[in-house]
Amino acid sequence: MGEQLDPFSISNLPDFISSQKIGRPVNLEGQSNRGHPFSGLKKRGQSSRSWVKIDQDGNSAVLELDKATIMKRCSLPSRDLRLLDPLFIYPSSILGRERAIVVSLEKIRCIITADEVILMNARDASVVQYQSELCKRLQSNQHLNLIDDLPFEFKALELVLELSCLSLDAQVNELEMEVYPVLDELATNISTLNLEHVRRLKGRLLTLTQKVQKVCDEIEHLMDDDDDMAEMYLTEKKERAEAHASEDLGDNIGEDFDSSGMVSKSAPVSPVGSTSGTFGKLQRAFSSIVGSHRSLLSSSSSGENIDQLEMLLEAYFVVVDNTLSKLSSLKEYIDDTEDLINIKLGNVQNQLIQFQLLLTAATFVAAIFAAVTAVFGMNLQDSVFQNPTTFQYVLLITGVACGLLYFGFVLYFKHKKVFPL
Repeated sequence: MGEQLDPFSISNLPDFISSQKIGRPVNLEGQSNRGHPFSGLKKRGQSSRSWVKIDQDGNSAVLELDKATIMKRCSLPSRDLRLLDPLFIYPSSILGRERAIVVSLEKIRCIITADEVILMNARDASVVQYQSELCKRLQSNQHLNLIDDLPFEFKALELVLELSCLSLDAQVNELEMEVYPVLDELATNISTLNLEHVRRLKGRLLTLTQKVQKVCDEIEHLMDDDDDMAEMYLTEKKERAEAHASEDLGDNIGEDFDSSGMVSKSAPVSPVGSTSGTFGKLQRAFSSIVGSHRSLLSSSSSGENIDQLEMLLEAYFVVVDNTLSKLSSLKEYIDDTEDLINIKLGNVQNQLIQFQLLLTAATFVAAIFAAVTAVFGMNLQDSVFQNPTTFQYVLLITGVACGLLYFGFVLYFKHKKVFPL
């Protein structure tokens, strides 16, 4: 009888498990997992997407970056990247972070840093226009050696605001050209088809108003918060960080130089060593003075740049507010048309009520005449029935009395101003 094998021994385990150390996760990459049901799946959120990078010189390049790389590269949390996801619909927003500005306006979704713009690579016309226009402006400034006071991130942000405002204004103008003729036609011809058309246009107007109002509120929120505007000045923060890094490096070099120039007490002091120590002290004093001066300059320039950004946002706030005023005027015109239609419908309803009132009065008078004729139509024994001409007088008198009664109703209605006659 052969030796019985232990099914739980390590030697009988598969190669891809026995080769791993106990207590570590099994790496299934590069193995032939034929029976594994999840071998072909990837982790959620780790798939790469196509991005367009535009640098300060206007050069663009297509990159394949995943979510983790973007978060590490721009120091952004994952919730900010959801604003750029084309699968989700988020309201317009402009977020200032430590090393980047996250912009989502209309169909333009991008990440702006101090050195580059990372744009979602989409086939939408707005995105293509933004990419081409930004590259064109940066390259023209580079070739012509133009000096622009705006830093790179503000140039990119200004173009996003400009294209978004133009897009919203174009949508409003298109809606105006479509709404006014329909409303004029509805005012002259009230029909179900025209009412349904106006209802659809009013829904589009409401959606567009919400979009414009959100952009206007976002710009106004940035203008009201100085800290958010200061946070968006990325070039200044980068230069300040580089200046601090260079100062720290200079201090470290000076300390190393001083330590190397120190001599023992028993050794004779050379003039070179004393000169180097004095030079190190002077260098540290000078670096502290320069550092304080730079901090004062950076604080003053921060205030100026906040004013500069505020003026930029205020210019486009006026444009968006003008667009919102157009939508408000269009909504008022629709409301006025609806009021006119309601007045016309109320007038028609009043005419129907007047006609019904006259018809009711006529029916009442006719009922009186019918009652008189019904009485004389009964089989009664009276001297009136012996003379045939007497019944004709009765009919004549009854008809005249009913006519006078109806005319009295009409005069009463006119006196009470129920309807003009």
